[in-house]
This record gives sequence, C-alpha cells and structure tokens, in this order.
Amino acid sequence: MKRFGRALPVRRYRAIAAACATAVAAACAPGGLKQDRGSPWAPGTDLRAEAEDGLVVGHRLMAASEYELALEAYTRAALDHGLTAEILSGMGSAKLGLRQLGQAEQLLRQAVEADPTWPEPMNNLGVVLMERGKTAEAVRVFQRAYAQDNGESDAIRDNLRLALAKMEKPAHTEPQNQDYKLVRQGGGSYLIRQTP
Repeated sequence: MKRFGRALPVRRYRAIAAACATAVAAACAPGGLKQDRGSPWAPGTDLRAEAEDGLVVGHRLMAASEYELALEAYTRAALDHGLTAEILSGMGSAKLGLRQLGQAEQLLRQAVEADPTWPEPMNNLGVVLMERGKTAEAVRVFQRAYAQDNGESDAIRDNLRLALAKMEKPAHTEPQNQDYKLVRQGGGSYLIRQTP
C-alpha cells in the first residue's frame, strides 16, 4: 500500500486492518459501543433521535444570555416554521442582546405587524426604542403592550413606568443604569441592562 509516494510496511498495514476489524466486531457485539455508566467519556450522538425544535432551543439560549447562539437557533427554526411572529420576536430580542439595535427594531416591528395582539414583541420593541432614544414612541408602544396584556405583566408595567419617568424629565435626570425587561412567550422575562 502506498502513502504519499512511499509504501507502508506490511506490519503497519496489518496493525491498521486489525484495529479496524476489532472496532467493527465491538460495534456488532450484543453490547455494541454503548457507554458504561461509570465512564468519564461523553455519550455518543443518537442520530436516529428527533432534533429539538429550534424555537425551544432559542428560548433556552436567550434565558442563558447566549444571544448569538439563540439567533442561530431562531434562524434554523425559521426554516421549519417560517418567519412567524414568535421567531421574528426571538430574533429581534437576540439582536437587542447583541446591541444591534437597528436590526432589532426592524425585526420587532415585523413581529408586531405579524401579530398586533401579542404584547411581548410590543414590549421588546419599546425596549429597543428606549435604547435608541425614541422615548415618546416607546411610551406609546409600552401603553399598547400594557393594554393588550390587561395589565398582568409586571415587566411591561415596570418598563412603562421607566419610560414615562424618562419622558417627564428627559434633560434633568442624571445618567442612570435602567433595567429594561424583555418578555417572552410563556410569561418569562429577560433582563437587558442599559449601557452606561
């Protein structure tokens, strides 16, 4: 057998063939290549298992503040589900976490247009608008979100309160670190800290 112009020694060729035969025999044995319970090695991948929904993965990654990975998961989910309001909202929220405010605003506006009765993307759009200094529009968006939610979300109420306070005293307030809260479907919330 030749490798890069030189022949492999017969002994080495036989050793490689024996290792391959041993691996095939172990895989075909009744126990297969299963991992022992006490093994320190990670388990293998079950290629026959059904993949987790990208939307669920995206939500979990957002909760863990892994915004870039969440954006990738939402993008994969869009291939399966299309650009639904939930996926647009997730992508916009991830862009906000990555401080890509222009893209976040565009995606969240699309999410609100896709489902104008869903308060979560409205709230998150309000957060983006606050971050971009569009306080008056943010107040209107927070008010719409609060009305759609029937006043049940503490996060939306807190964001509306912060926006109203900022609108009343825009020039006289000292720079503060305000905590705006993003909300997601299912009642959970993400906390986005305003940059100093």
